[in-house]
Amino acid sequence: MSKAVVQSLANILDFIKECEGLKRELRHSWLSNGRRESVAEHTWRMVMMAIVLIPQLDEQINLERLLEMILIHDLPEVYAGDRPVFKKQQGNKYLLEKKALEKMTKNLPIQTGKHLLDIWLEFEANVTLEAKIAHALDKMEVIIQHNQADIKTWTKIEQTPAYSTEYGNVQCDFNKVFKELRSLIRQDTAKKLNPKL
Repeated sequence: MSKAVVQSLANILDFIKECEGLKRELRHSWLSNGRRESVAEHTWRMVMMAIVLIPQLDEQINLERLLEMILIHDLPEVYAGDRPVFKKQQGNKYLLEKKALEKMTKNLPIQTGKHLLDIWLEFEANVTLEAKIAHALDKMEVIIQHNQADIKTWTKIEQTPAYSTEYGNVQCDFNKVFKELRSLIRQDTAKKLNPKL
């Protein structure tokens, strides 16, 4: 095996090790057992949601592309960190995350690094069907996890009617299956906020 191939594999191994950062990066969300959720756990459930929901859709979906997009969409958070929607933070999220992903992929084989960046850019642009699905799943997974966590972990903003009933609606409106699923999730939220319902 050539030195170039060995070096390429070593760089890929370094990247794989770097990806552990998503296991360590904690999100605002909490699990039903009282432990904070990692970004990697959020991503994993989005993949499961895609696998079980895609057969319910009428459209032709590039499942491989969608799964790649889901797995890559939060990868920059290894360096940029997780930023809850309701918290004001310094810096441009898009630019911080793009720079973080470029840092992570700089030593990968050129085509591989370009592929990862292209998929992330497609997600960010939110124009393709796969990107729209990824965004919808991203929002719905967050709400499902909130609904499964103890309500004591919810911030005041998360308990407001506007947040609890509107979060994720825009991202789900493009598809009747996602709109209906979002409605079911919203019912769970309403029961969480008012157990007497």
